[in-house]
Amino acid sequence: MPIHLILGGARSGKSHHAEKLAKASGLPVSVIVTAEGLDEEMRLRIERHRLDRPTDWRTVECPLHLADALRAESTPGRCVIVDCLTLWLANLLGDADRQPHPSSIGALTALQRERAALMAALPQLPGEIILVANEVGLGLVPETPLGRLFRDEAGRLNQTLAALSDKVSFVAAGLSLSLK
Repeated sequence: MPIHLILGGARSGKSHHAEKLAKASGLPVSVIVTAEGLDEEMRLRIERHRLDRPTDWRTVECPLHLADALRAESTPGRCVIVDCLTLWLANLLGDADRQPHPSSIGALTALQRERAALMAALPQLPGEIILVANEVGLGLVPETPLGRLFRDEAGRLNQTLAALSDKVSFVAAGLSLSLK
């Protein structure tokens, strides 16, 4: 069960790189998407991604319970793309901005539970797994507590996944650099 983590900035070519790897595997492909079309702009982005994928690829929408979706889709002889972990993290932190202190225990409960489930599931999954995530720690320090919490949790998630992955790539300007 090889796991390949693909990191990069916004519009860097991460998804395209993941799709190229999945095609090259020669295996049937499932794409687990974490984005939700909550506004028109996001619905258009989701539609563009969907149109870019081959029609025989299975698409599974999963904004929150990623470990469950991975267990359902991962089978021997199948390649599964998760696109993207950063949106999944944002979904899990969605209620944090309504908390008095975003980094409070209550705000992090869902994140901690779902992250633990993901980390427990990944090493057990059959097939090939390609994970896509944004590297958000290369820019400015966010102004808000929620922004800083998101940046910090994204960095922690990426570090944990990189340690667990067999391969890690960084994509910038459509070019992939092998990190591991």
